[in-house]
Amino acid sequence: MKITAAFLALVGSAAAFAPAAVPKTTSTTSLNALEDLPGATAPLPAFDPIGLATSGSDETLLWFRAAELKHSRVAMLATTGYIVQASGIHFPGQLSSDISFESLSTMKPFDAWEAVPAGGKAQILLTIFIAELISESKGDHYTKGGAFPTIVFPPVDFSGVSAETMSLKQNRELNNGRLAMIAIMSFIAANNVPGSVPALAGNPMF
Repeated sequence: MKITAAFLALVGSAAAFAPAAVPKTTSTTSLNALEDLPGATAPLPAFDPIGLATSGSDETLLWFRAAELKHSRVAMLATTGYIVQASGIHFPGQLSSDISFESLSTMKPFDAWEAVPAGGKAQILLTIFIAELISESKGDHYTKGGAFPTIVFPPVDFSGVSAETMSLKQNRELNNGRLAMIAIMSFIAANNVPGSVPALAGNPMF
């Protein structure tokens, strides 16, 4: 099913998902602080059209960045999962006694979620909750000077990576994640509202 990718985002990810160091910011959150965070790249290093960076404290800005990281990771796996299953590739066998993975792969995303038995939905949501709880409970919280959330499983060791390489990986992760968020929103819109995404109109995957 197409929603499987979103679930997998919380139990696994690519090696590019590096822990981000939290910058030392001043007592007043500003666009300068935003430029110090990973992901501040050309051509718009401090893109903030509605002023979110200045809507609260330093902790608020760090919370926004952590949320962006998590949504980016989910979106990258969701986009990949959508494309893979829309191409006809899916798990073999049955999800439950009366629902096959093949049948789920032919459904629209929301319809596929509705077809998952209640017990399956509960397991997915519980796993997400546990992964979120673990990631938010590791060491010092990111809003208090700790590292941004890292993947729960499998753990990835970046201790031997240079600061320059780490910065490059973090920028790539965020930029790819931002594109993936746009992509998966476009996929779902095209699937549920015909003609809403002209570039995808007529594509059999949608």
